[in-house]
Amino acid sequence: MSENLRIAIGQQNYILADVETNRQKIIEAAKRAQNDLSADVIVFPEFSLTGYPIEDLVFRESLLIQVENALTSLCKEELDITMIVGHPWREGGKLYNAASVINGRDKVIRYYKRHLPNYGVFDEKRYFTPDKHPCIVEIKGVKCGIIICEDLWHPGPVGDAYAEGAEIILGLHASPFHRQKADKRIQTINDRQQAEGPIPIVYVNLVGGQDELVFDGGSLTVDRNGECVQHCVSFAEELAIVEMVPGGDVLPGVIAAPLSKEAALYQALVLGTRDYVRKTSFENVIVGLSGGIDSALTLAVAVDALGADCVEAVFMPSRFTSDLSREGAKACADNFGVKYSEIAIEPAYETLLSITEPRLDHSEPDVCEENMQARVRGLILMAISNREHKLVLTTGNKSEMATGYATLYGDMAGGYAVLKDVLKTWVYRLAEFRNQEQEVIPRVIIDRPPSAELREDQTDQDALPPYDILDPIIARYVEEHQSPEAIVEADFDAALVKQIIHLIDNNEYKRRQAPPGVRVTHRAFGRDWRMPIAAYRGK
Repeated sequence: MSENLRIAIGQQNYILADVETNRQKIIEAAKRAQNDLSADVIVFPEFSLTGYPIEDLVFRESLLIQVENALTSLCKEELDITMIVGHPWREGGKLYNAASVINGRDKVIRYYKRHLPNYGVFDEKRYFTPDKHPCIVEIKGVKCGIIICEDLWHPGPVGDAYAEGAEIILGLHASPFHRQKADKRIQTINDRQQAEGPIPIVYVNLVGGQDELVFDGGSLTVDRNGECVQHCVSFAEELAIVEMVPGGDVLPGVIAAPLSKEAALYQALVLGTRDYVRKTSFENVIVGLSGGIDSALTLAVAVDALGADCVEAVFMPSRFTSDLSREGAKACADNFGVKYSEIAIEPAYETLLSITEPRLDHSEPDVCEENMQARVRGLILMAISNREHKLVLTTGNKSEMATGYATLYGDMAGGYAVLKDVLKTWVYRLAEFRNQEQEVIPRVIIDRPPSAELREDQTDQDALPPYDILDPIIARYVEEHQSPEAIVEADFDAALVKQIIHLIDNNEYKRRQAPPGVRVTHRAFGRDWRMPIAAYRGK
């Protein structure tokens, strides 16, 4: 080639199954890339026409017809730029995870994904047929190898393209976020280059929230020496450019500033919450604000995701609610500038005690009476949701969901669980992070001992060990899949490990009925935690 090949990266956020809107978004980005960036080719993420994961919608004939029509329309666009888009494709009675290379003046070249992920949150083998063949397409005299997401994580596709003369790899990805993901991407690219050939790799990733998953973007380019020479921002759309020079390497481009672990996790919660609310056609949300740190952090995320005008906080005191909780909740709501209201649950609670007394005998209160209070609060929030069409954001964290320290139809009642995959120790870290620029979460909320306030002088540690001990056990058992024996060998008390694992195993029935929530670890309660409820787990 005699001139540089200018490759545009279309890091975009799509609406699942809204093929026409996604098609228009692709065209607009392609026009900008052509006119503003003088790009020769633009690469979009995996499943850019439909969004991802498409799940069983891919079995709908109407969707596949929409995809076919959209591709036909893209081919008719009078653009002087090559577009590479991802989509499902039906051929010969089989479904494929495909990428189409489209240039209105030439024929469409289509590549089918070779490695289908079938682990964790992925179950592509349920839907698609794997292919065996590499795809090399020449763009402006440069031989470009096309791959799709999982192809990068396995030997073969990159090496085969390199062996057939590819000078650069263009990858379409829908790679969801978890806390360790960013580092793994660079390492995986380097592993492929070392094992299969020193070839530049362009990694174009999806961005946006889809149900429980969050795609963080962070698209990047690595030169043939394994150095990252371009990196898009995370958790936002971006149209970027990278240049390949004659001779086969890529020039340094713009590298976005890296995020701290706390910043990345917080932005994932914000993006996941924003997209879930908006993509389910809600405009406003409601949070039960207790004066505790979980609801305060949930409120912070909601405000940053949607704006204060779209968020309401409701404080629901009982006979056990302290003045500290009331003051903290009001101060928190004022700091964030949200609508705030107070609805006392005592009249409803008294009535429930009265009408159930003949059957339940409330002379010696226990968890029954505690849960009744939580369920009154859940009823109030859901009533407001029904009448005012506001989505209820639940406030429970992963530590509570793991151990069952939550009330079915009470504090678990709602539409989306913002902190569902955030351990309590991380809740504190994120609260401190959010307060760095300005103390919006009152210090008293962060410093006070955590308590559900469902009985006199109650604290979480009445039922659970301290969170700095509890959370590592949960992480090892749930996220790392470690055995009880391995956890004990890591210097944890055997009796405590047994107790916590018993709680985790025996509260699956609660988690099965919990709302979806943002996934931020590599193993969350949800898509990649599929445990039976009725099962023998030993004595």
